[in-house]
Amino acid sequence: MTSISDLNELLASMEPVLQDGAFVFVTVPTRGFALAAETNPVAAVMEAEGLTLVLPQAQADALRFGYGTVFRQLTLTVHSSLDAVGLTAAVATRLAAHGIPANVVAGYYHDHLFVPQDRAEEALEALRALGRERAA
Repeated sequence: MTSISDLNELLASMEPVLQDGAFVFVTVPTRGFALAAETNPVAAVMEAEGLTLVLPQAQADALRFGYGTVFRQLTLTVHSSLDAVGLTAAVATRLAAHGIPANVVAGYYHDHLFVPQDRAEEALEALRALGRERAA
């Protein structure tokens, strides 16, 4: 699978998909790697204050983690290059125009956005519209 770095091509072919399930962001102490291995996080980020995990909400509830907003995950199915310039900005700008916050996590193959659960369908349509505009 060849990665794409051209912004117009990325936007025209990003094909966002709304993943099943609800997700939350939690934090554990820096030495929480053992817990992270047990939880099956969607994403993990080490910060000075602790280890941030993005977990399925049901798992966070079962482990009695505290959390704030409940999110849905949108995946941009295009294989974006890690060197691509502007994809995150274009997507965030479109969502911001609709007043939708987004937390972006880049994987090796795809970009993933976590948007508030109650705005997920609206975010999906906003990104699909952006893709259609760029494809035209």
